[in-house]
Amino acid sequence: MSKDERYDIVIIGGGHNGTTAAAYLAKCGLSVCVLEERPECGGAQENADPMAGVHTSPHAVGLYGGAAPGWEQLELWKYGARMDWSAQDRGLGLEEGKFALLTTDGISTVSQKDLEGWLKLSGMLGNPPFMKELLRATFWCPPHPPDIECNAETIPFMQVYKQHLPEVWTKEMLEWTLFDLLDEYCDTEPFKVFMAYIAWMSGAAGHFEGMAIPAFASVAASVLYTIGAVPMGGIHGFYHAIFRCAVAHGAVFRTCCPVDEIIIEDGRALGVRLRDNAAIGGRTIWANKAVLSATEIKQTFLKLIGPRHLDPAFRKRIDDLNIKGGSIYVNHFLTRERLRYRPKYKEGELGGVCYPMDSREIYYKHTTDVMGHQGNPIVPPERVLWLWAGSNKIYNDTFHRQCTRPGNYVECSIEVYVPPPEYHVGGPDAINKVKGQMDAYMIKAFSQVIENLDSDNIIRHWSLTPWEQEFRNTGLLGGSWYGLRHCRDQWWNERPLPELARYRTPIEGLYLCHQSSAHPGGLCLMAVAYNLMHTLIEDGIAEPGNWWYPSPWYIPQKDKISVIPRH
Repeated sequence: MSKDERYDIVIIGGGHNGTTAAAYLAKCGLSVCVLEERPECGGAQENADPMAGVHTSPHAVGLYGGAAPGWEQLELWKYGARMDWSAQDRGLGLEEGKFALLTTDGISTVSQKDLEGWLKLSGMLGNPPFMKELLRATFWCPPHPPDIECNAETIPFMQVYKQHLPEVWTKEMLEWTLFDLLDEYCDTEPFKVFMAYIAWMSGAAGHFEGMAIPAFASVAASVLYTIGAVPMGGIHGFYHAIFRCAVAHGAVFRTCCPVDEIIIEDGRALGVRLRDNAAIGGRTIWANKAVLSATEIKQTFLKLIGPRHLDPAFRKRIDDLNIKGGSIYVNHFLTRERLRYRPKYKEGELGGVCYPMDSREIYYKHTTDVMGHQGNPIVPPERVLWLWAGSNKIYNDTFHRQCTRPGNYVECSIEVYVPPPEYHVGGPDAINKVKGQMDAYMIKAFSQVIENLDSDNIIRHWSLTPWEQEFRNTGLLGGSWYGLRHCRDQWWNERPLPELARYRTPIEGLYLCHQSSAHPGGLCLMAVAYNLMHTLIEDGIAEPGNWWYPSPWYIPQKDKISVIPRH
C-alpha cells in the first residue's frame, strides 16, 4: 500500500450517516473513502455479543426511516434490505380499547377521540393519505437558504397541513408544544403523556415550545416504522444493506483508522491525517473535492481542526452548544424465563411499552430530574419513566433471534433517561461510580410492571451508562444517539448554528454529516445524507443521475447550482 491515498471524497466516521453519504456519492461516480476509528462500522446501529449465543443492540433499536427517499434512490432491496410490513397489523395496535397504556393503577386504553385525533394529524385519514409527505416535509428536506424567512408560509410541514388539513392549519402551531397540540385533538391524559414521552425519546420533547409538529412527526415515524415495519435483521440489518450498497458502488472503508487531524491549507480542507496507531501504513488520506465529517460536532471543530483555522468566537459557540436533552441508560437482561407482566398489566403485553403514563405531572418531574436537577436520579424508581424497546416488543423472533442459548432469553433493551454526563453536577463519570446502585434502581423501576425480574430469573444484567456509551462510540455526543436538543434554537435552519445549518462550514470543502451537526438528527435514517446531497450538488461536488430527486420543498440558493433538474 502506498504511503498516502487520494480520493474525491473522504468521510470521517462509518456510522449510518457517513455510510449513507458514501452510498449516495459513490453512486454519483465519485471515489469515496470512509474512515472509522472502531474495528467495525455501524456507529449507533452496532450489534454486540457480550457472551456466546447472546446478541444485543447497545444503542439504537428503532427504525425512524420508513419515509426516506433512500429506499428507492439507493435501491436497498438489491443489497439485502427487507421490511416486514405485515408487522404493522401485529404491532401498531392503534385501535379503540386495544392500545394499552401502563399506569400505576393498571391499564389505560386509547379512546375513540385519541385514535381519530392521532390518525388525522398523522395524515393517515387523508384522501389520499399524506403521512409520508408530512414526514418528508419535516425531516427529509434541506434547510432553506439563509435569506428565506422561516414562518408559517414557508416551513414545509406547515404547507403540508395547509394543503391537506386546512381546518388544522394555524400560525399558532408554530408556538405550541406537543401537549398543546394533543390537548386540541386528543382526549385521555395517558395517551398524551405516552406521545410526549416517545417524542422526548425520539428527540423533540413533548414540552418544548414551538416543536409540536416535529415532536408529533417523531412519534409518527417511530410508531409506524418502528413497530409497524421492521427491517429484517433489526436496525443493524439495515446498516448491512446501506454498507453493501456503498461498497457495491465503489466506496472504500478503512476500519481501525482514527483521524487525528483535518488537513487545512489556505482555508480549504484537503484531506485528513490519521493517528499513529491507524491500521493502514500511510497516515495521510487526500480529498480532491471534499471532506465530510460524520462524527459529532464538538469533536469535529474542537479536536480535529486546529484553533489557528477557526475564529475564537466561533469555537466558543461550538463549545457552548446545548446538549441538555437527556441521555439514555440502557439495560439488557439474560433470563431463565421470558419476562412477564404482572397480572394487572397482562392486557398491555402487545402495546404497553412505556411506564408510568399516568399524567404529565410525572412526565414533568422526570424531565426536571434529567434536564434541571442534573444529578443522580431523585425521582423514586416507582415513578420514573422508562421505555421497553425490547426484542419481544419490536422484533419477530422468526427472523431476528437474539438468544440462541438453550432455555435462556434476552430482553434488549429497557431504557431510562438520565442527565447527559457532561452536565452532571458530580462530573461526567458520576453515574459510573454508582453503577451498582443505578442497576438496582433500574430493576426496581421495571419491576413495577415485570413480575419476574429478580435474582432467581436474572442470569446477567448488562447496562450501559451514557458515559460508557460515549466512550464506546464517539459519535454519541452526550451519551445519546440524537446528539443535541431538538428545540427551537437547534432545529432545521438553526441546527446546530444558523451558519452551519446547510452543512457547510467556515472551512471550504469541509461539510457536516452527523446528527449532532445537522437537521434532523437522531435515527431519521438517510435524512442527513439526503439533505446534504442538495448542498453538495449546489456546490458542484456531486452530479447524480436520474435516479436521484430533490425534496419538493427545496428552495435554490442564489449563486449556486440549482438542484431542480432542467427539462
